[in-house]
Amino acid sequence: MERVEEFSSAHRLHSNQLTDEQNVEVFGKCNNFHGHGHNYVWKVKLRGPIDPITGMVYDLAKLVNEMKTILATVDHKNLDKDVPYFENHTSTCENVAIYLYNSLQAVMSNPSVLYKVSLAESPKNIFSYKGQQV
Repeated sequence: MERVEEFSSAHRLHSNQLTDEQNVEVFGKCNNFHGHGHNYVWKVKLRGPIDPITGMVYDLAKLVNEMKTILATVDHKNLDKDVPYFENHTSTCENVAIYLYNSLQAVMSNPSVLYKVSLAESPKNIFSYKGQQV
């Protein structure tokens, strides 16, 4: 089962652990002081046994509402300024995907079926995350 949502956010690729010169070298134009934005595509993939009574892996209506809860934290926000997680994490596509995965997992009624999230910041830049691998 897979659900897709879209959202728009602004951010600036900048690491406080690097000098200004290093940030420009590593992140280039994405280090623009005023930031830039993306129209992200967020895919959530679930997997697990099909419930013999409902015929579903997970209640889609629940998933939609749970994803909306997380979307409210990032949609039309400046990730670096409006989302506390990014005070200590550079707002790369990788870290945004991790934030979305962990945040969704925390609100799901059955998080064991959460298999993977994928986040596309453009058709060419996509990052997938399957949670902490043990």
